[in-house]
Amino acid sequence: MAYRKTPAELRRLEAAREHLVVCATEVVADVGWAQASVAAVADAAGIAAGSVYQHFSSKSALAVEVFRRAAQREVDVLGEVLEGEGDPDDRLRRGVEVFARRALENPGLAYALLAAPADPAVGAERLAFRRRYRALFASVIEEGLTTGRFPGQDAEITAAALTGAIGEVLVHPLSTSVAQDADLLIAGLTAVALRCAGAAP
Repeated sequence: MAYRKTPAELRRLEAAREHLVVCATEVVADVGWAQASVAAVADAAGIAAGSVYQHFSSKSALAVEVFRRAAQREVDVLGEVLEGEGDPDDRLRRGVEVFARRALENPGLAYALLAAPADPAVGAERLAFRRRYRALFASVIEEGLTTGRFPGQDAEITAAALTGAIGEVLVHPLSTSVAQDADLLIAGLTAVALRCAGAAP
């Protein structure tokens, strides 16, 4: 008869896995994907490097899990704003502002999610999540078209342009240690986003 883990053992393993992902996320935020070695993550988690492989088959698998979880949090937050209360143009402005402010408050992790060199598997996840951001923007733009808040346009093209522009505007501030005026940057970025959609800044 095959051995089956008890519920207590399963809970312990799940807790250890969760702790490992949290620690790996912190390491990635500090040093980026390339320097987030299995040894560095294990050290941060207080375990032996070999123990990492009890939970993940490879460094790449761990990196993908870190990316998915961190990126999904950002998609969820953006979705709450873009799908929330208010006119589409106001929600678009607030969505861009919230996304940018969260990125600037955690620049290491935000840069890792948006642009830092990464394993091809993480790169594939990055592209998948960009499509999710684009879909959220397209939805609020479509609503703005329906309600007359935005002028006629192809919502998918505008959403793709917004997704790319927001990331591009944030990459430099996130990748440099030079102090930035966050409020000024965010004001400029939200104005660009509204103009892109055809709304008054």
